Amino acid sequence: MTAPLHVTKGHGTQNDFVLLDGRHTPPLDTALVRALADRRAGIGGDGVIRLTASTDLPEGRQLLATEPAATWFMDYRNADGSIAEMCGNGVRVVAAFARELGLWDPASGDLVLGTRAGVRRVRQVEPAAGVGDQVWYAVDMGQWHLPGGDTAVARGGDAEVTVAGLAVPRPALSVDLGNPHTVLALADETELAAVDLTGAPDVQPVPPHGTNVELVVPLGEQTQTDGTTIGRLRMRVHERGVGETRSCGTGACAAALAVRTWAGPQSPTVWLVDVPGGTVRVTALPGGRVELAGPAVLVAELSVDTEALTAI
Repeated sequence: MTAPLHVTKGHGTQNDFVLLDGRHTPPLDTALVRALADRRAGIGGDGVIRLTASTDLPEGRQLLATEPAATWFMDYRNADGSIAEMCGNGVRVVAAFARELGLWDPASGDLVLGTRAGVRRVRQVEPAAGVGDQVWYAVDMGQWHLPGGDTAVARGGDAEVTVAGLAVPRPALSVDLGNPHTVLALADETELAAVDLTGAPDVQPVPPHGTNVELVVPLGEQTQTDGTTIGRLRMRVHERGVGETRSCGTGACAAALAVRTWAGPQSPTVWLVDVPGGTVRVTALPGGRVELAGPAVLVAELSVDTEALTAI
């Protein structure tokens, strides 16, 4: 009998992950990731994350050369076993995991976390008013850009997306947050509900590394008690390598940034994004950066019989 594999299950707005402590587990492989993420024969999750020392991976060692504080690294895999750059909801869940393991104390300052999309800084924040009372974390998601540049802004998009449930292809805007996104706007929530995301949308031109597809419905703007204005939108998402998920952190950022681009420079810098799994807050920061804030919940600790997994 092999020793059991100890894992933790967590989620950020129901974007769920199997978490492993890299100090006690070997590097991930495709077969193990698929088995753990399987929702019937495994633990179940949109992805598998191994929190490990940055010195364990070449990508981590490269980041340490410029950011010595990034001693921990988020080794992330999609549910199909493919390597992904990072995940906004996953970063927050990893922060909660690091806190649970005693590797980070929010009172001591930011968690400086290495990812394949660069360094991410996480801090604990107050939840958005009226959204909930869970513990929230905010992540500086770093630089974002529009691959289509000014031409895409002028045209309102640089791609065309065909989605089951929509009668005709729709124009869409590409947004890069270290991983690729394609955002299209729909007329109303009825149209959003009618979309079938059991299969991957067809994106043209075909993205070289695949893409996450976000479908959004702008819900207008709200004036807060302090006089500031925030925007709100509703979103569904199809994630590459996973399928439709209950939430996508980088996708929420891409959606808010796309809607803000379409609305113009006078639109709000802060957006609440409603997803099937809850609500997150996206803030456009100076210098072309963006922050994502939302809850992170750890729900279980388990001992997994890997022989039973691999026998499937």
